[in-house]
Amino acid sequence: MVNLKHARTAPRRGRAAVLVVLGVVGVVLAGVLTWPSLAPSPSSQTSASTSRTSATSSDGAQRHGGSHGDHLAAPGEPGDPGDTATDAVTVLDDSDPDVANLDPALLGALRAAATDAADDGVTFHVTSGWRSAELQDQLFREAVAKYGSAEEAARWVATADTSSHVSGDAVDLGPTAATAWLSEHGAAFGLCQTYANEPWHYELHPDAADDGCPAMYPDPTHDPRMQQ
Repeated sequence: MVNLKHARTAPRRGRAAVLVVLGVVGVVLAGVLTWPSLAPSPSSQTSASTSRTSATSSDGAQRHGGSHGDHLAAPGEPGDPGDTATDAVTVLDDSDPDVANLDPALLGALRAAATDAADDGVTFHVTSGWRSAELQDQLFREAVAKYGSAEEAARWVATADTSSHVSGDAVDLGPTAATAWLSEHGAAFGLCQTYANEPWHYELHPDAADDGCPAMYPDPTHDPRMQQ
């Protein structure tokens, strides 16, 4: 005699098993279809790579842009070399045009000072030295866009015709430890801060070893050389 109870139950169990199998297959298929969207797409990877490259390029440009038209920033603002200078170009690096194209007398004084500073554990990083007239013009245009007028931009950036960076007679240094060391010892080497608003900007004054550094200008607009 057939047990009707078991006969009815068996098909139900069979259908349940089929449903379970179908459910598992569905989950697997959903995972396969969804997985590519979870993985980084080639375009997103390219975008991320571009962002990193842009950030690196920005840092490099920053080293060429600051005091007197280099970093386009007041002390403490973004762009002030301070302790944030990332480029390890020193005054001994002849391979970098920022250094190699500096006036020989200025470069000699920098290297003599850097040698003494090294004994105190201080390294001079060149955040901006010599630069081309084309770069200076670009920096001036960027400063005008940032500060809103040529008059305000001139407090931070010189034109190519007046810039002491273009002539190789000025250098911007970091980090803060380097400029602090020069504030105390720079005059002995003829190295003087030129502008009160740019503690990173140094020029050569050979008489400073005997007479001390000349008084600083509040900013480049007070420098008669900038009025050409």
